[in-house]
Amino acid sequence: MATGIVRIFYGEGHGKSTAALGCALKAASEGKSVFIIHYLKGRMEEEAQFMKKLEPEIKVFQFEKTDACYEDLSAEEKKEASLNIKNGVNFARKVLLTGECDLLILDEVLGLADAGLLANEELENLLKSRSGGMDLILTGRNMDASIREYADEIYKIKSEK
Repeated sequence: MATGIVRIFYGEGHGKSTAALGCALKAASEGKSVFIIHYLKGRMEEEAQFMKKLEPEIKVFQFEKTDACYEDLSAEEKKEASLNIKNGVNFARKVLLTGECDLLILDEVLGLADAGLLANEELENLLKSRSGGMDLILTGRNMDASIREYADEIYKIKSEK
């Protein structure tokens, strides 16, 4: 059974990914290895270039090939992007099974259900596959109630103004 912490940052407000990145920086400063997998955000080239400076402690993985966010793509582009995103989910599964890092951040993974790319049951199975003491952070706008039981900490990010 997994002993690491599962945190969820969700909600309509800005700052979910930033909160996850703060956890990544803290973990890296403690000598831990961190993997971040981005979903639905496109390539984010400027951010990706900056994040490369944080390697090898923090490694960022992006499987999408377009610059645009998933929601802004045409139907044809979404078809191709969905295959790349599924590759990203499979990579996350591998990392969870092998315990390849100390902290795994699945940025916007909760949005995959909203986009019809990952059923909540598949996300639950992904969470069940976590091994060892790996910490896990999930982010996204919406969180299905079925995911709550897998979390040790849940933070709802909401804009007040």
